[in-house]
Amino acid sequence: MTHQISVISTRNPSKVNVYDRARLRASVITACLSVRTPELQAENTAEKVCNDFEKWLENKHEVTTKDIVTVSAKILQKYHTEAAYIYEQRHIII
Repeated sequence: MTHQISVISTRNPSKVNVYDRARLRASVITACLSVRTPELQAENTAEKVCNDFEKWLENKHEVTTKDIVTVSAKILQKYHTEAAYIYEQRHIII
């Protein structure tokens, strides 16, 4: 990705960050591991999700945190349905 994407917090719209692939990757890995996915498979799944998400992100200049969760969960659903549910519901469960 050649440009920085602004990420606007859904809870606090005055808070703006920059999209961080490592943060998304870590969240997906955590969701996968929480449903007992082997570590290597969790890492591979996270890479696929990040790659697909960044394709979606290509023409965007800013997104919200809700956009990231919603789109990433939909992508993760293709690779691991249980982890996708945990990822999407993490703020409720944890």
